[in-house]
Amino acid sequence: MPTLRRTSPLILLAIAGFGLWSCQAKPPVARPSQSALDVMEKVAVSANRCWFKSGDPAFKSYGFAPELTSFSDRPRILLTRKGSSDIRPLLVVQAEGRPARLSAFGPLMNEPISGRISKDVQRWSVGQQGC
Repeated sequence: MPTLRRTSPLILLAIAGFGLWSCQAKPPVARPSQSALDVMEKVAVSANRCWFKSGDPAFKSYGFAPELTSFSDRPRILLTRKGSSDIRPLLVVQAEGRPARLSAFGPLMNEPISGRISKDVQRWSVGQQGC
């Protein structure tokens, strides 16, 4: 009859730990980086919904012009003065490259609202949809 040997508690703990480690969920596989168009589509939809369709008073005097189809590979959205013949944009938000690099510039970025614009655009660019 075989004799039973006493196993060290450290060995049992190591075996149990290995068993738990091998059953853990694998980390998610990283998605390929998003294109500039992917990012700007998210930003444009959210900006239109949150800034304009909602009637937000901070954006009431501006017009919204998405230019997502771009031969320069820089999809963008423009804010212009509503009802003015001056078509120069007051705000340009654009993305370029893969992974997309965002930039926002124009006279509105020198105004107190620039902090809100930056925060909103950053949130929307990563897929958050809240206003």
